Amino acid sequence: MKYKVHRLEVNKNNMQEKLENFLNGLNGKVIAVFPNVKPTFQLMGATSRVNYLLIVEAVN
Repeated sequence: MKYKVHRLEVNKNNMQEKLENFLNGLNGKVIAVFPNVKPTFQLMGATSRVNYLLIVEAVN
């Protein structure tokens, strides 16, 4: 079995819609979705953001 790893750029406003559209367009089976979480520091304190998602797809 072979695997493909896709990178999907997202932000907090469009993450759900972009992920849904991307997953519906895949031909193989989704194995995992990994978010890249980046820590950020703002006036209110430490928080985090998701910059992109890595999607692992199994293809035949």
